[in-house]
Amino acid sequence: MALADQTYGFFIPTVSLMGVGSSKEAGEQVKSLGAKKALLVTDKGITAMGMAAQIKEQVEKSGVAVIIFDGAEPNPTDKNVADGLKVYQDNKCDSIISLGGGSSHDCAKGIGMVATNGGNIRDCEGVNKTTKPMPPFVAINTTAGTASEMTRFCIITNTDTKVKMAIVDWRCTPNVAINDPVLMVGKPAALTAATGMDALTHAVEAYVSTIATPITDACAIKAIELVAEYLRPAVANGKNLEARDKMAYAEYLAGMAFNNASLGYVHAMAHQLGGFYNLPHGVCNAILLPAVCEFNMISNPKRFADIAVAMGENIDGLSAVDAAAKGIAAIRKLSGDIGIPAGLTNLNVKETDLRIMAENAMKDACMLTNPRTATLDCVIGIYKAAM
Repeated sequence: MALADQTYGFFIPTVSLMGVGSSKEAGEQVKSLGAKKALLVTDKGITAMGMAAQIKEQVEKSGVAVIIFDGAEPNPTDKNVADGLKVYQDNKCDSIISLGGGSSHDCAKGIGMVATNGGNIRDCEGVNKTTKPMPPFVAINTTAGTASEMTRFCIITNTDTKVKMAIVDWRCTPNVAINDPVLMVGKPAALTAATGMDALTHAVEAYVSTIATPITDACAIKAIELVAEYLRPAVANGKNLEARDKMAYAEYLAGMAFNNASLGYVHAMAHQLGGFYNLPHGVCNAILLPAVCEFNMISNPKRFADIAVAMGENIDGLSAVDAAAKGIAAIRKLSGDIGIPAGLTNLNVKETDLRIMAENAMKDACMLTNPRTATLDCVIGIYKAAM
């Protein structure tokens, strides 16, 4: 295809609020969208912390009624979406607020898509399958990782097949995304580590994507730089507000990158681990990332050398290939420093499941923009390298 025939989109929420205290504006933002009664989608952990009640109170002060649904589970399922949809419809809600990490946001997206389009969330799997807009949607983020609060991506587990369905639809992009580092302070070190590596994976995969652009490149490289500098301090001391704030920017920038350049084999393969074993998405990404990078590196060593520089490595005098290897080693070291398990064996992944997971990964939409094409045996080999 001639360069003149290539066109690229750029998708992002209409409004994005960042910085300390930004969550206090949630009520006015929901009200400005014309909402009268909002469904607040979250998880039971957020409810137990009192955060859901806090946001409900703030929003209701603006004149918008709030109904809490805290049935979003880690790796949210089609059943979670159906349960939330029933609460939305039974209470005659007209808008959605998501509060939490990727699980809450994805569950909320699923509820919203089915609320206006009908059918089942399984009908939405693929690219731009909906035809009607979501209800007004404000996403309040509490983890620096998935960027689901600002993307057009939604991942829902099919409970029959145990496959994570990749839904990519510009209509499920939240109207308003809020990233307040104050809401992230209480997150435990292990969750901070996993979500931070998820953000790094987004940035790396977007930077080497076959549809990367100068805009997504700028977002991806800055995100890598911020993760390399601030993830360790954020894991070491969750109350370090500067590190939390910078990681919030890192995950958002990484989201801007992959929301438009898409992803690659790391996510396609991690989705299967999450679906089969209900494992933490960020941990799966972190373990797979170096192995996939090693497979992909020959596609564009210069890009991986750029990643090495963004990770803070000195590549003076090195060839592109050697510099790339140094960058991949830096990613592996960061994972080790923050307590990510060394391999999939530590997560009780069985080699007997690798083939079926690889077959499912080959069908994942994230496979389409990976810089190097793999056979089924290659994907199985990558899984084995990450064991």
